[in-house]
Parts: sequence; C-alpha cells; structure tokens
Amino acid sequence: MAAKILLVDDEKDIVEFLQYNLEQEGFEVIAAYDGKEAIEKMELNPDLVILDVFMPKMDGYEVCTKIRLMEDHKTTPVIFLTAKSSETDEIHGLNLGADDFIQKPISPKKLIARVKSNLRKIETTVASSDSNIIMIGPLVIDREQFVVILEGQTLIFPKKEFEIISYLASNPGKVFDRDKILNDVWGSDIYVVERTIDVHVRKIREKLGKHRNLIETVKGVGYRFKNIE
Repeated sequence: MAAKILLVDDEKDIVEFLQYNLEQEGFEVIAAYDGKEAIEKMELNPDLVILDVFMPKMDGYEVCTKIRLMEDHKTTPVIFLTAKSSETDEIHGLNLGADDFIQKPISPKKLIARVKSNLRKIETTVASSDSNIIMIGPLVIDREQFVVILEGQTLIFPKKEFEIISYLASNPGKVFDRDKILNDVWGSDIYVVERTIDVHVRKIREKLGKHRNLIETVKGVGYRFKNIE
C-alpha cells in the first residue's frame, strides 16, 4: 500500500512539481495550500507531512505544533521546506517536533530520498516496539530484558542510562531536546535539571567506547542517535 504524503505549500507551482515527482515514485499525495487547510487534511491520516515554513493564515511552525498535539500524529514525520538556511530557524523547527529540513530550491531526488528515509525510521521504530528489540549498527538493545549488547559484549547500564539510550536509539536520526528527554524518561511530575541529561549521556558514551559517537550532540538543541542506513 502506497505511503500517503500531505504536501503543503502556498506556491501552487511548487506543489504541482513536487506532487508529480512523488507520484512518480509511487506515493499518494494530498495537496494543501495553506496552514489551515493542512490541519483540516490531517483527518486523512497522512504517513508523512511535507510542510512549507512561511504560509498565509497559519505558518509551518504553528501547523507543526498543532500536529504534535494530535494523538494520532505525535510521531508522524514532518519535513520542513524553507527558503532560509539559518541555524536558528532549523533549531526552532526541531524544537517544535520537526524531523527534517530541506532548503529551497528543492532537489526532487533529495526530497524523495529524505521522504523514504523518514518513512523507514517509522517502520523500524514500529517493528522494534513490537519485538522490544532495537538493532542498530553494532548495537542490540533488549528493552524487555534491560540488556545492551555491543559487538557481542554485554554492557551494564543503570536504569536511567538504559532508558535514555533505548529512547534515543528507538528513533535514529531524530533530534530530541533536553526538555523532551526529561519529560519522557523522568516524567513531567518529577523535577530534574537539564544538566542531568548531559551527565547521563557522558556516562553512556564512556561505556560505548570507540562507538561513543553513536550519540550525537546537536548544538543548542539536545541529542540524537546516529542514523545508520
């Protein structure tokens, strides 16, 4: 069954151009031309959203925020299209829950590659969730047995360190800010300072040894687990 893509941009020429290329790859495309229409068409349950940042009625940042508040779309991949290359804009988008950024003018081949990559992440996460096993690169994480195996060697992680590495590895390539990690790992009703995350990540990296770079720091945002294709 073809993946369903919601494509949102106020420039009709761009929508038609990208829609043609996506449909040539076998995707089903739902078009929307402003933020308000995009929210309405989320009822069609797209598998991924391609979202222009600057649009009338409601900009892409606001649309992304609303999508992340929808129970059925908390993890639906969102790819931003933007004419700006500012790191600040990208960080802002990632903080709102975006999964990827593509700068205009858009290369159809690059867009399609990013779409496929983000859809694969979702498939991998669902499969891993079903089996409680995460396999990525040299690492195997058994979430049911609380076991981490690296190149055949079992590593011992205290509970919170295990929860953090499992949490990051379950969504390779996705950036998580410190607030989200704190909220999802510790819970919203427990007060923990952001510095706690950095300390735990440092200890995890020490145990990973030469593979410490599997956990990447995204400056000014937080952390992500390296996406190994």
